[in-house]
Amino acid sequence: MNRNAEDAAILADRLTRNFGDLAAVDDISLSVNRGEIYGLVGPDGAGKTTTLRMLAGLLDPSGGRARVAGCNLPGQSNDVKEHLAYMSQRFGLYPDLTVDENINFYADLYGMTRKSRGDRLEELLDFSNMLPFRKRQAGKLSGGMKQKLQLICALIHTPDVLLLDEPTNGVDPVSRRDFWRILYRMLKGGVAILVTTAYLDEAERCNRIGLMDHGRLLVQGSPDTVRQSLPMNILAVRSGQSRQASLILRRDLSDAISVDLFGDSVHIVCQNPDQTTRNADDILKKAGIATQEIRRIPPSLEDVFVNTITASEAAETTSPPPDSTSERLTSELPSGIDAVQVQNLTRRFGNFVAVDHLNLTVSTGEIFGFLGPNGAGKSTTIRMLCGLLSPSEGGGRVAGCNIVGQAEAIKQRIGYMSQKFSLYDDLTVSENIDFYGGIYGLAGRRMTNRRAWAVRMSGLEGRENQPTRLLAGGWKQRLALACAILHRPPIIFLDEPTSGVDPLNRRRFWNLIYDMAGRGRTVFVTTHYMEEAEYCDRVAMIYQGRMIALGTPRELKTRLIDEIILDLRCPRPQDLMEDLAVVDGIRDVALFGAGLHLKVDDAAIAEQRIRRVTDSLGLSDVAVERIVPNMEDVFVSLIEKADRHNGK
Repeated sequence: MNRNAEDAAILADRLTRNFGDLAAVDDISLSVNRGEIYGLVGPDGAGKTTTLRMLAGLLDPSGGRARVAGCNLPGQSNDVKEHLAYMSQRFGLYPDLTVDENINFYADLYGMTRKSRGDRLEELLDFSNMLPFRKRQAGKLSGGMKQKLQLICALIHTPDVLLLDEPTNGVDPVSRRDFWRILYRMLKGGVAILVTTAYLDEAERCNRIGLMDHGRLLVQGSPDTVRQSLPMNILAVRSGQSRQASLILRRDLSDAISVDLFGDSVHIVCQNPDQTTRNADDILKKAGIATQEIRRIPPSLEDVFVNTITASEAAETTSPPPDSTSERLTSELPSGIDAVQVQNLTRRFGNFVAVDHLNLTVSTGEIFGFLGPNGAGKSTTIRMLCGLLSPSEGGGRVAGCNIVGQAEAIKQRIGYMSQKFSLYDDLTVSENIDFYGGIYGLAGRRMTNRRAWAVRMSGLEGRENQPTRLLAGGWKQRLALACAILHRPPIIFLDEPTSGVDPLNRRRFWNLIYDMAGRGRTVFVTTHYMEEAEYCDRVAMIYQGRMIALGTPRELKTRLIDEIILDLRCPRPQDLMEDLAVVDGIRDVALFGAGLHLKVDDAAIAEQRIRRVTDSLGLSDVAVERIVPNMEDVFVSLIEKADRHNGK
């Protein structure tokens, strides 16, 4: 380690942790300075959480050394806890206590006096927009609010070091923006932050990042340095039929290393970009798909992640095999029958209206995205559609069955994958499959064939007798999907199926979704990943139980948002946020990946004023460009419009 590393707030020097013969963390070295944020990314089971637990003094290393906030580990594990805050993936709040009571409980644990915590508590509640909810019980907060409350509890004693383990898992885009705004404010106070994340747009916001797999750091550096580490070429293909184009190119483009959807374009990784461009264009023309453009682009962090991890995991270089067509769907829907049709669907819990007179129709074979912030009513809607919860008012039909009186018939015609994957941790892989097979009435040779298919689709050959709790998230996710469609239903409901799953496994999962839709299945999916919304045929947005938008992704981006969006790129864009937020004509400033998105009244005037601000700060490497809004811009804009309409 060099002198600068020795002075770091967080130092790991050849840190190792073994569990029996397994090297969970294998000889890693990293450092984080005060006022710096370091992002640790990697697939499930890479060793990220184990690393954080060692740096928090909760787990002794098997080898190497660590120093955090001036304390040597493991020797000063008790001392270091006074100087750091650790936010784990598990819900660390008391659901029956109010927001204020939870914060005061943690302040008591840190030995803070009532006087010393007062101003700090008010400051944190105000900046996080949690003041109106201070008397609400934690268990009744939305997911985004719970995450912000956990962060407030961690920050109440003003730590020098902040360790965050996937803090924004399952959190909607609006809440994620708020969360990161809080983190940047902490950086200005000199806090050193080490964060693990499954969102690569969040990794773009870090000063430095490390890509981890099988306990090792494969590459680390600034986001730009890491992007440049990919020795391959990336082509972006844009067409009006991106999903179909990706399927055809993945099948027929032999000189491509990989082909994957990225939002509304297709990314091709290749060695010879000129030849691959010609080949891709020829293939799509023969398929009757017109390309708008094929151009070479710099690799994104997701490109680097997927290709680096794929190379690291030679055993998993291919996606799981698609569902065989040797059997027909359990009951194909009659021609002309919509998969889902509801009118005035409503659900009340006491005086609270969770779903408020919802009307929608989903066609057979459609991938239908259902979006909304935490607590909007998405899961409640799905539970009613699956026959698991009776509506308070209204009704509808799913797979031709009435959701009010034919709940059991619906359950035989649908698959449902909940946010918690619906697996039994104490059962083995085979036992989970057999359990669901029994529920769906599968037996004999058919059950034997479906069990073998489920194991293959999950990529779990040789692990059939392994307890499910020992599976990494990507495997568990695919096993849950296999169990949900074991009986080959015509409709599948997926409730945030990729929450917290790494980008490689998310890609593999969506390839399975495309395959299912291509074979006639209807897919009804909720997600907080806005790039996944781009993959849907149509998207509905729900807020406070009400539908606020419905259409194709292209329609939502071109018709439902009237703001002008500017994209600003410069070193450390977060440092500009407060200065730009007060500029006349700029209505909103938000982090987006490695830059900022600004909502403005007039593009030309706003750019002039932005340049004046950046010039006054001595910044020269600044790029400003007007862009077409993306799905995250649409999501945030529609939520803000709804709040203004409701007088918030």
